[in-house]
Order: sequence, then structure tokens, then C-alpha cells
Amino acid sequence: MLSILQSEWFKLRKSKIMSIIFAGPIIGLFIGLTPNFPNIDVEVNEWYLSLLSMNLIYALLFLPLITGVLASVICRYEHQAGGWKQLLASPVTRGRVFIAKYVILMILVLVVQLLYLGAVYVVAMMKGFIDPFPIEIVRKSIFGGWVATFPLVALQLWMSILFKSFAAPFAVNVIFTLPSILAVNSERFGPYYPWAQPFSMMYIGGNTDDVFFVPWDQLLSVVGGSFILFFLGGYLYFQRKTV
Repeated sequence: MLSILQSEWFKLRKSKIMSIIFAGPIIGLFIGLTPNFPNIDVEVNEWYLSLLSMNLIYALLFLPLITGVLASVICRYEHQAGGWKQLLASPVTRGRVFIAKYVILMILVLVVQLLYLGAVYVVAMMKGFIDPFPIEIVRKSIFGGWVATFPLVALQLWMSILFKSFAAPFAVNVIFTLPSILAVNSERFGPYYPWAQPFSMMYIGGNTDDVFFVPWDQLLSVVGGSFILFFLGGYLYFQRKTV
């Protein structure tokens, strides 16, 4: 397994993966530096206000989309010049290849999340926040958002193995990501829509009266259930894939 992980990382180093990883945090940084809720009269921690405005674009749109881009990149090499045949002709099992690619993708998404945390901190320093840093941002927003991508990464890896075209899995991701803007405002569909889960889990709000509030136990059950479905679907498809 370690040799497969090293091989996957070596292939990624030849791609433009770094520009993709830094894109989201940079976008969040620019959004955070714009004026946020200037007319609000309620006393709220400055960190929360800044994070909420940044999450509206980052967690709602960019984070779900980046899973598709990264998954397409990690499978791009195999789709060129019979790469799947060359890979599977080596003494490795298909299951280990699928798991290795998934692990690499989750590590990359975690790196993106940590860079986004750095962007939040830079925004706070440049704006001169005096409120104490809430550790809930790290626990719920950063790592919670990362956990919410588990099923999306599994699905996008499945789609990237299925389609040879780089654009096809990304187009599928876009089609299902855009409705999440409406889904998060729905008490009926929002808690169960996979592409809305990153925003729901990254949302900092402890009151049940909040517009976007979804209980954590419900979120985790939905994320866990969809992860099992998408991961097993992709795993079983790859086991039967003809190359």
C-alpha cells in the first residue's frame, strides 16, 4: 500500500495540483477582506461573521467542486495511453489502488482545509480582530467540513474512473453542486443533500433557531450513510471495470 501511495503522489507532483490546492483559500481570503455585514446590530464574535461570509462561497460552491477537480486529476494519468492496463498489470490489487487514490484525495482536501484556516487567520490579522479565537472554528468548520467531503470524494473518484474525459465528472459535479444553494435553505432537503453537507457542517451556529442549523448527529448519519453508498459503489465498479 505504501508503494502505491508513493506512486500516486509522484504522478500528482507532475500535475498542476498546487495551483488547484491554493485556489480555494485564496478565494476565501479575498472574500474575507471585503466588508462583512456592516449593518448588523447584534454583538457577535468577529471571527464568526468573517467565517460566515467566507463560507457562503467557499463551503457552498468551491469545496464540493474541488473534490471533482482533484479526483479527475488523480485519474487523468491512467486514462492516457492505456494507463489503467499498465497499472493493473503490476503486482497490485484493484482494491488497494482504489483505496490509495481515495486516501491521497482526502489528504489533499485536508491540506486545502488547513490552508483555508490560514486564510481565515490572515483575514483576522489584517482586519485587526480583538475577539478571542474560537476553537470551534477548527473543530467544527475545518475538520467538520473535511469529514463532510468523505462521500463527495468517494463519488467523484467513482465518476473519474468511469469517465475518460476530464470534463465529464466535473460537469456532473457542477450540475449537483449548484442546487445546493437552494437546498441549504430547505429544512426538508438540505440536511440530506450530499453537496450541501460541507456548508452545513462548516456553519458555526449553536442555536436551533438559526436558518442553516442542522443537528450534528443527523449530519453525521447522512454523511456516513452516503459515504458507505458511494465508496462501496465506486469500489465494486472498479473491481469489475474492464481495461
